Amino acid sequence: MFAVVRTGGKQYRVAAGDKIAVEKLAGEAGDTITLGDVLLAGEGDSLADAGKVSVSAEIIAQAKSEKVVVFKKRRRHNYRRKAGHRQQMTLLRITDVGEGSKKAAAKPAAKKADAAPAEDKAADAKPAAKKAPAKKADTADKPAAKKAAPKKTAATKAPAKKAPAKKAADKDSGDA
Repeated sequence: MFAVVRTGGKQYRVAAGDKIAVEKLAGEAGDTITLGDVLLAGEGDSLADAGKVSVSAEIIAQAKSEKVVVFKKRRRHNYRRKAGHRQQMTLLRITDVGEGSKKAAAKPAAKKADAAPAEDKAADAKPAAKKAPAKKADTADKPAAKKAAPKKTAATKAPAKKAPAKKAADKDSGDA
């Protein structure tokens, strides 16, 4: 059975046992992933319902593709720029292309696994909500203290400026 899958903005025709290089996907070497966006599926000349088909793949390696040289030049201006780029890619081995029975069996197990951490997160959220008001009270005290400090410094600076002005006035009156 073959399938046409879309990943990384490109489409690939795959069958069980094929090796393909796709845009970088999350995961480590040895991980199994499911390519969910199946566009077309079939066997020989007959086509199957693409919505019911699942494609499983194993990550062989995370690698870089061939180097692409970027060379810019403007004639008669002595302008040349050379740069290279190697795109990140993931090497996949297609392990299974088939009906969604395996995919459906995997989903309930995943839902149970996701449900347990969600309950833990809900339990963690309640103590965090209790701690949050205490933090707000602490932060409310700190800005008030900071606001009071600049007023004091401004008050001490103003008399310092007036004092030299008085001395200058005394010197002028003493000279006359």
